[in-house]
Amino acid sequence: MFAVIETGAKQYIFEAGTIIDIEKIEGDINSEIVFDRVLLLNKEGSVSVGQPYLANTQVKARILNQYKDDKVIVFKFKPKTGYKKKAGHRQHLTTIKVESIG
Repeated sequence: MFAVIETGAKQYIFEAGTIIDIEKIEGDINSEIVFDRVLLLNKEGSVSVGQPYLANTQVKARILNQYKDDKVIVFKFKPKTGYKKKAGHRQHLTTIKVESIG
């Protein structure tokens, strides 16, 4: 059984017991969160697709960690003009464990 959910303007495939890193969501470590924006649910071969979301379907997960990802360097350069610009970015991420789908 798996579900496709939407969070942080991105879509993720969740299966029960899976540990996954997603964009930061507010919450304390070891607290439970519920995703109610379920787009697709595959339950033993029968597929349900929402329009855009499935009603009365939610995914429960537990927050394991809140952290910042590795730094990504952004470097812009134009030859022969002396234009150089360097910037960095560190994305905030949340590690969650999917507990149940239903």
